Amino acid sequence: MIKPSTKEVDEMNVLILGATGTLGSAARQELLNQTEVNLTLFSRSADRLTVDPKREKAVSGDLTNGQELDAVMKGQDVVFAALSGNLKRYAQSIVESMDRNHVQRLIFISSMGIYDEIPTSVGSRGNLKYNSVLRPYREAADVIEASDLNYTVIRPGWFTGGPANYEVTHKGEPFGGHDVSINSIADLVLKLVNDNQLYSKESVGINTPA
Repeated sequence: MIKPSTKEVDEMNVLILGATGTLGSAARQELLNQTEVNLTLFSRSADRLTVDPKREKAVSGDLTNGQELDAVMKGQDVVFAALSGNLKRYAQSIVESMDRNHVQRLIFISSMGIYDEIPTSVGSRGNLKYNSVLRPYREAADVIEASDLNYTVIRPGWFTGGPANYEVTHKGEPFGGHDVSINSIADLVLKLVNDNQLYSKESVGINTPA
């Protein structure tokens, strides 16, 4: 059983992996605007970021380098990963580093369709059985779900603009819609950072309501 965190949210340390990407950037701004958490921003080009030295630290590095990942993992309370590339390998590296450094809470972005959960009404050709591009997303999710971490896998629809307006579906339920705004995903990440019991050890879909 995952124990609720006793640390105040505003005292927390959050590590964003993929901090220069679309979702990493959106989650960063949401956390800066809505909380007082301390952020560590990690990506291959994080040194290009302009940071608030009172609350942020930017570190450039390679996710597959265990020493580099461990250096930013120590002392973190929450890890948010929004990545592209070799997702299975990245997931393995993250899980191993979190285990080594006794960090439990992981929020990981995957994709709709990895469980063939998209119904015909939404566009079932986007499911894994028709779309091999989703294979790395499924493999990464499998790695995380097999771990002992307090994880939440997020499966978003296609990214759009607009305000936060979304519904959440659970693993085993049909996906609810094709699109979701970036602001919606950032809002869900904020809620997950604020509550380490929310969707604990779950894989959830997120989409704009029909």
